[in-house]
Amino acid sequence: MSGGISDLDKNRALADWLEWQLRQVRGRIRELEIKEEQERRRREQAHAALRWKIQPQRSSSAALVHRGDCALYPVGGGFLDHEEALIALAEPDIEACQICRLETGLSNG
Repeated sequence: MSGGISDLDKNRALADWLEWQLRQVRGRIRELEIKEEQERRRREQAHAALRWKIQPQRSSSAALVHRGDCALYPVGGGFLDHEEALIALAEPDIEACQICRLETGLSNG
């Protein structure tokens, strides 16, 4: 030994540094996965806002047409397009949700 750092100590230091690097990369991967999931949800919500859905009739009320993103009827899937929503609203036993103001999107269709 000549007073310098031994090969063993160099390799231990390298292993510590590589482990630190790996933790950094794994942390960044987690951040990117979260960001990707948030972006996917944002795209789905934006798509739902352009669609409509029907809440089935209950014994005391008419069936309701909601915007796809209306929180009063948070059911995913089974969306109607613009034309289908207009047809549904023409039915006598189907009404528009008074909360989500779906007529705004339907009038711009």
